[in-house]
Amino acid sequence: QVQPVESGGGLVQAGGSLRLSCAASGRTFSSYVMGWFRQAPGKEREFVAAITWNDRTFYADSVKGRFTISGDNAKNTVYLQMNSLKPEDTAVYYCAVSVARNIATTPYEYDFWGQGTQVTVSS
Repeated sequence: QVQPVESGGGLVQAGGSLRLSCAASGRTFSSYVMGWFRQAPGKEREFVAAITWNDRTFYADSVKGRFTISGDNAKNTVYLQMNSLKPEDTAVYYCAVSVARNIATTPYEYDFWGQGTQVTVSS
């Protein structure tokens, strides 16, 4: 009943920044998690960051200190600010929604997925 839509991907040089947005349309839930995942060619889908309805956050070790997740409950929107980008950050980034009590870090725990947005970091 929720459809996430990502935006903000693009091409950026190493060391640059991008901000991804995810707007989730549809009904709201009293308890939910919105998360970001990424998948590069030939690799598994990887957890990046997540935020709960009450603003608890969690990050993968690979992005701690560089990425920041935040949300706007009034707009049902979550953001991923990505700084100090590296070529290894290149991937398709997906926004997902989980109807869950706790932080979820695996794809199987998420119920609704966006179409993905390409992020390419050149060296």
